[in-house]
Amino acid sequence: MKYIIVTGGVISGIGKGVVASSLGTLLHSCGIGVTSIKIDPYLNMDAGTFSPYEHGEVYVLDDGGEVDLDLGNYERFLDITLHRDNNITTGKIYKKVIDRERVGDYLGKTVQVVPHITNEIQEWLEKVATTPVKGNITPEVCIVELGGTIGDIESMPFVEALRQFQFRVKRENFCLAHVSLVPSPPATGEPKTKPTQASVRELRGLGLSPDLIVCRSEHPIGNEIKEKISNFCHVAPEQVIGIHDMSSIYHVPLLMEDAGVIDMLNDRLKLNLTSTRPVQFMQNWRDLTERIDNVHKKVTIAVVGKYTKLQDSYASLSKSLLHASLALGYKVIIKYIEACDLERETKQTQPQSYYEAWQALTDSQGVIVPGGFGTRGVEGKIRACQWSRENKKPFLGICLGLQAAVIEFARNILQIENATTAEIEPKCEHPLVIEMPEHHPGQLGGTMRLGKRTTIFKKDKSIMRQLYGNVDQIQERHRHRYEINPKYVAQLEEKGMQFVGHDSEKTRMEIIELKDHPYYVATQFHPEYLSRPLKPSPPFLGLILASVGKLDSHLQQGNKLASPSDVASENSA
Repeated sequence: MKYIIVTGGVISGIGKGVVASSLGTLLHSCGIGVTSIKIDPYLNMDAGTFSPYEHGEVYVLDDGGEVDLDLGNYERFLDITLHRDNNITTGKIYKKVIDRERVGDYLGKTVQVVPHITNEIQEWLEKVATTPVKGNITPEVCIVELGGTIGDIESMPFVEALRQFQFRVKRENFCLAHVSLVPSPPATGEPKTKPTQASVRELRGLGLSPDLIVCRSEHPIGNEIKEKISNFCHVAPEQVIGIHDMSSIYHVPLLMEDAGVIDMLNDRLKLNLTSTRPVQFMQNWRDLTERIDNVHKKVTIAVVGKYTKLQDSYASLSKSLLHASLALGYKVIIKYIEACDLERETKQTQPQSYYEAWQALTDSQGVIVPGGFGTRGVEGKIRACQWSRENKKPFLGICLGLQAAVIEFARNILQIENATTAEIEPKCEHPLVIEMPEHHPGQLGGTMRLGKRTTIFKKDKSIMRQLYGNVDQIQERHRHRYEINPKYVAQLEEKGMQFVGHDSEKTRMEIIELKDHPYYVATQFHPEYLSRPLKPSPPFLGLILASVGKLDSHLQQGNKLASPSDVASENSA
């Protein structure tokens, strides 16, 4: 097993996840099986209880693991299926060691960070690295991203474990890539290498020497800067790679390929790759980036959310919109609207925010109401559902978005004025949305309906069934604690809201569609988690198609996407 470790310096959020994913993409394109592990040095057991404002979205895996959003990048770039153990946290490691201590595994010994914690980390890496993530194929290379910044006190046990690990697996199986910032202060405009020098010096002082230094910068850096970093950081000039800001993160693998990273990894890890690449090598990625740069037709989608102040809260959703729009030859413009700003109370307290939010909503070509938790902003989401329904605006609700759509329909079509969700009013008279029986109120972490579950389509013809290829059932990932109250389903369907998908027990409603509407659909599951750059998610594809007036023709033509060359020629015409 070969290991590539990715660390970061100077600042957090520098793009380690994209760099790690891009390294994996290059190796995967060479025919090498790749897996990924993300180390998060916080004490939480997982990311499930984080505020989206602090940590961005919570990404959900097939097995129900609630993990860091970087694992979403790994899955999208590499088209693999990761597991909860591919995300290591300090909490997981310490709990495992303490549990072992309680049952007597360390009898007679003082349990310490070194060697017990560091040994547990190394054993975890070796075990998870060999777990298949694509079919039954055992990976050949494991990419390990260490979260945070070198020098953080909470990451020290992991740094020490990795220092020991390089000797455990031998030098030819261990490669370290360090991602560092090369800032260009506005006063001078000249790239500064001192932060990178200091970061590498600290890394080397901890016993780890980088084999590859990835320099993140606003603009491309020249050979002079690379040579300066080479001189002061004890690496060859060709081991200094510049990654500047681009129009899309999907450019990064191509930048790294042009910089000779494949040859460097081949030499360093003895991968036995041939020097000649296939004719179509990385062609899918080149086609994708060409679409990103050359598509000019635009489609505007409003996202009515609760956590819009940090766009990383909707990372997978925005990526899914990008995947779907590019596949159809459009550039998506996302307008984030705070759900609270659509509520009537805001009109009295903050009229400017109220009118700006409604202006943004009415100017959009399509609307998404995504998931969320808690009572704040729910009424704003319900009003967005109502406006989309009444004005025939293409609409996609996800999780809480589905629940909001059902509540709105019950209030205004079924005339149940006090219809609401038990999440807001646990003892309400008409709970259209109720708590699931398996939820444990006393424990919030990992107690929701999580992971990949089966949704079965009704036999009747529906838009969503057609978008999914007219299959009988699908599997999508879930993350919710509340569901539609089955006792109201018959009344809702009688008035035109069709539940076209349900779970295998036929008790949980998974997909709704509205009759006599261009595209008014909602899902209890989160389709954004399985969207891929080259395989867009069907519900998002349907939203973009409906928003540009092409849904009917697309379905009549057999639900087939245009080829990259067709899209390119159409946009250049």
